[in-house]
Amino acid sequence: MTLTVNNLHVTLSGKEILKGISFTLEKGKIYAFMGPNGSGKSTLCNALMGDPNLTLKGSIKLNGEELIRHGPDKRSKAGIFLAFQNPEEIEGVKVSGLIRKVNSSKAKKQDLDKMVREHEELVKTSIKLGLDKSYVSRDLNVGFSGGEKKRLEILQMLALNPRVVILDEIDSGLDVDGIKLITKAIKKMNNGTRTFLIVTHYPRILKYLKPDVVHILMGGKIVQTGASKLAHDIEKKGYSGLKDHYVQ
Repeated sequence: MTLTVNNLHVTLSGKEILKGISFTLEKGKIYAFMGPNGSGKSTLCNALMGDPNLTLKGSIKLNGEELIRHGPDKRSKAGIFLAFQNPEEIEGVKVSGLIRKVNSSKAKKQDLDKMVREHEELVKTSIKLGLDKSYVSRDLNVGFSGGEKKRLEILQMLALNPRVVILDEIDSGLDVDGIKLITKAIKKMNNGTRTFLIVTHYPRILKYLKPDVVHILMGGKIVQTGASKLAHDIEKKGYSGLKDHYVQ
């Protein structure tokens, strides 16, 4: 499973946010995108997921199939999952119902026994993530704390079993125990068959998840690419020393 982005330009309300970035995400690897506030990290995540509020130019291919004109539904069915930085509260939509609906849209037919097993597994997984088992029967994110919302995003990731996982600042608002729980879940999924793109402002989560590649995003461009050591260098020196060293 390879996701290839080539010369991607993204505009929001007439303002260009991403300015022709290119990169490749390969199966079985973890990629980190770091950058200061306003660098375009969340815009990149939303663009990869097909946010209709964005205007895209360039190419986004999944295993050679062009996705640039596809919306979120088709991209989700293709196996792309996005954990949002600020998940929305949606009244009337149950957590378990949402996951069941998405999974059933991928299956050829409904299987009642399988649905029961999936619900039971969902409850078990929620408990492992530090969520009460009742949460899967509650309205999506309604009344949840920031940390609970992040755990719920990971619960959806585990239940939906995507091929490409995009995590937009999944570590924000979490304490150390929360980060450890989430990284444990990510490691469980990272069995060489999936691709992870982790967006973060601080390298704290990268102490527990060692990325194969780190990209630094500033001013809508990738300004530096390196191994996991690059994240540690950023933690020590900050982003200011990179601003004049654009590589794209």
